[in-house]
Amino acid sequence: MTDETRVVDNPDEGRYELWAGEKLAGFAAYDRRGALTVFTHTEIDDAFAGQGLGKVLAAGALDDVVAKGRTIVPVCPFIAGYLKKNPGYADHVRWPQGSE
Repeated sequence: MTDETRVVDNPDEGRYELWAGEKLAGFAAYDRRGALTVFTHTEIDDAFAGQGLGKVLAAGALDDVVAKGRTIVPVCPFIAGYLKKNPGYADHVRWPQGSE
């Protein structure tokens, strides 16, 4: 991750955005339901594939959700996979039924 790479919450669009300089490199879409942040879809632009930016996006988004005192609900398979590899978030996750 460079100084020019950043994760930004864009609540108007319902997503966390990963910016590489001035270019949108990817996003993690979510729905807010009460105290829950339900991650529904994650996408990295093909031009940025293979650079590990999905992990940067996931970490930035999840850290922000935790910092806001919200609960993560990983419907998106990418976010779910990241959480399974990074158990430090366990206290802040509510797994969708049948996916633990």
